[in-house]
Amino acid sequence: MDPPSLRSGRWRREQSGRCHLLVPAGSSRLLPRIGSAQNRGVSRTGIEPKRKPTGVVLNCVGPYRFFGEPVVEACVENGASCIDISGEPQFLEGMYLKYNERAAEKGVYVVGSCGFDSIPADMGVLYTRDKLKGTLTAVESFLSVKSGPEGLGVHDGTWKSAVYGLADEASLKKLRKQIGYAPVPVVGAKLKKRGFMFYSPEFKEYCLTFMGSDGSVVKRTQRYLHTELQQTPVQYGAYVTVGGLGSVIKLMFLGMLFLLLVKFNFGRKLLTKYPEFFSAGRFSKKGPTQKQMDGTSFTMTFFGEGYSEGQDPQKSKPNVKICTEVKGPEPGYVATPIAMVQAALSLLEDSASLPKRGGVYSPGAAFSKTKLIDRLNKRGVEFSVISKPEV
Repeated sequence: MDPPSLRSGRWRREQSGRCHLLVPAGSSRLLPRIGSAQNRGVSRTGIEPKRKPTGVVLNCVGPYRFFGEPVVEACVENGASCIDISGEPQFLEGMYLKYNERAAEKGVYVVGSCGFDSIPADMGVLYTRDKLKGTLTAVESFLSVKSGPEGLGVHDGTWKSAVYGLADEASLKKLRKQIGYAPVPVVGAKLKKRGFMFYSPEFKEYCLTFMGSDGSVVKRTQRYLHTELQQTPVQYGAYVTVGGLGSVIKLMFLGMLFLLLVKFNFGRKLLTKYPEFFSAGRFSKKGPTQKQMDGTSFTMTFFGEGYSEGQDPQKSKPNVKICTEVKGPEPGYVATPIAMVQAALSLLEDSASLPKRGGVYSPGAAFSKTKLIDRLNKRGVEFSVISKPEV
């Protein structure tokens, strides 16, 4: 898969109190600084700590399929909890397979996807469930990202994760067979799958199936809540709004070219070498400018349905609906650090509300009983009810 050398990277750890932030050198422009303890307590490889760490390691080193596992391994073996902002299902589920039992033995928590992938989606489903008077059985989310006159910018690290992830999609299927997930039962009416592209009258825009990790992360959370806590599992569908017909045609062309090139070694080299060209300027090696970040925001809208109190989901049709929303600032470099830091604080300060055993968890599984949503609301990632439950 043409992986870059792990040892070729330069690493930096910044620390404040019990939080340790591991990032690639030179990335501080796009990440909030936590202290100034550059290079302290990190060996030459930048991975294995020289002393036993305490608290939580915030792992921002991606693509995680190449750089993430040594961090997880070092944290688990040295007794430190670890969170990341990965949106790569193969990495996330691979860490569950390899380190879940060991993390449980050590009493530490490894929580993936604690950024824009996938805190809004995973916690948004739980928020919607908690606000419904009855039993929530299905949710659809629609992501809208709006940018200002400067446009939208994303660093090519996210692009590389997508390139290598799609190229190695077959390995993810093998991994899931190896894990042997228990099926998640369908409660109530089955959620109908939409087409890959469709027009939404609610948003007056065309929408596409969201290709990120939100769907798999939410499913892992719902499986855990059902098997471990005997809660009713929620079916989930994730979509993204893309605008008018012109935007759809442009995206379809770029998407087909991407899917063609990603199958071949030379194609992957082209995609990773010239991200700006193949993404029509959205992804670049420089990342977004400050003006682009200031002018960008996101909204994730959740449409939920279920059953009012006293209704049997197995014997009747859904009779109650609810609409909720999660909104915040620029998702990749403003909302993501907010979510990650607040998740770390929840690990440190809401320990009594975490799962009883350590292990490798999705955000919703780890934080369903904590004050994470309250923390996020106070920091500008806001959860709200748009339309109250109505029968």
